[in-house]
Amino acid sequence: MRDKNNNVAWAVRIAVLFLAQGVAMHASAADDGPKLPWTADAIRDAALTMAAADAPASRDSLFGDDDKPAPANESRESLFGEEVTPKANGPRTISWRGFVRGELAYTYANPKHWSKMLVRSELDGEGALTDAIKYHIGARFDYDAVYDATNFYPSDVRRDQRFEAMARENYVDIGAGDWDFRLGRQQVVWGEMVGLFFADVVSAKDLREFILPDFDVIRIPQWATRAEYFKGDFHAEAVWIPVPTYDNIGKPGSEFFPALPPPPPGYATLFDNEQFPRRELGHTNAGLRLSYLHNGWDGSAFYYDSMDAQPTFYRQIVLAQQPAFVYQARHDRIEQFGGTLAKDLGPAVFKAELVYTRGRSYNVLRLSDDDGVVRQNTLDVVGGLDFALPEDTRLNLQLFARTFFDHDPDIIPKRNEPGASILFSRKLAGNVSAEVLYIASLARSDWMARPRLVWDFEKNWQLIAGLDIFHGPPLGFFGQFDDRDRVYTQVRYAF
Repeated sequence: MRDKNNNVAWAVRIAVLFLAQGVAMHASAADDGPKLPWTADAIRDAALTMAAADAPASRDSLFGDDDKPAPANESRESLFGEEVTPKANGPRTISWRGFVRGELAYTYANPKHWSKMLVRSELDGEGALTDAIKYHIGARFDYDAVYDATNFYPSDVRRDQRFEAMARENYVDIGAGDWDFRLGRQQVVWGEMVGLFFADVVSAKDLREFILPDFDVIRIPQWATRAEYFKGDFHAEAVWIPVPTYDNIGKPGSEFFPALPPPPPGYATLFDNEQFPRRELGHTNAGLRLSYLHNGWDGSAFYYDSMDAQPTFYRQIVLAQQPAFVYQARHDRIEQFGGTLAKDLGPAVFKAELVYTRGRSYNVLRLSDDDGVVRQNTLDVVGGLDFALPEDTRLNLQLFARTFFDHDPDIIPKRNEPGASILFSRKLAGNVSAEVLYIASLARSDWMARPRLVWDFEKNWQLIAGLDIFHGPPLGFFGQFDDRDRVYTQVRYAF
């Protein structure tokens, strides 16, 4: 369970700091009034003290942002966009940015229902203590009125998704010559393709809306210590996560809770509380990533040893008065080896990722298996071309495949699971653009289509309308949500 009281308390303290900053700015602007002690330096110091003092909840409900995190191979000077410089004769200032967004979604597949009435707001601040020490603080607040306006979802889902106050990225950057250090809650992105996750193995994910939101919303920051070394075209990165964050899959009965093999007739399906690894040294995560740029080819290799952020549902068959299959989500220890490759080819940008995963468990269909799971080693490979075409047109093509070694014939996936994706977008008249993303399995009829229109109708304002359509077998990656087809709209104001 998430420690929501702790999250709310953290968010309240952040809100107080935001308010205090506004008061300080107002007081500083006045020519004839008493000067308040709430300087930007004092607020910054208080924010850093709180961020360092906060311990993560036992089930983290905190997750990522809507703004792109800096790629891992960028220098520390580019982590914040524009440089933060002190005023000539005054305190260093905090630079603020954020957004407010409203989202509506209506599921038109049976049973028809409103599935989202979300208001999401986010505020991030960044600044510098010295030229070599910078910091970032952030929080997000979500309220989904669908759980007050309707009675469609179970009470556990309502408590889980109705309201959240979340700490986002809260870290300190320290520069020391060729070394950079980042301490705190942060995004660690080791790879990024279109539509699906492959080499992005460090990030935990908020999957309560499947993979539909932007990746920076899906990603959950980790409490981590990261060290980076830069020398010419070489870059090394080491990360240690003492208190891991795990994927948030929601509660049974929520819109995109994972589908599991159905029990035989006469058996019920029940769920035990998710089991999270104890906080101890043997359950921490660590990884190393090396990258090098040569003749325009940007390549990297990594190793990551972790408690799997992705849960596996262990099964127990109970022969009581009411026979049932009881499932419990657990997290296994896994190892992952991989790499990424990118090259600008002129008319297109080539990207590829490869990940070998050892020790992850998968559900098995045979009833004779004691816990209903088997361990499988897999290899994921993906390659893609991103074309920037005339008239503000973009075309992205990807091919991907997952191979199971020593494949167990009773797991749901086949030995080889190939797939493909197409992303096409084009600017139409004015500030309106159209986009469609299509991802499909090449081994079966299992696909997702996402057409949408985007209208930038005013400066800092954006309106989006679209469809999310799923098709496939009941246990397919997309087909499990065949009855979740929906129409949605979003309006966003950024500042």
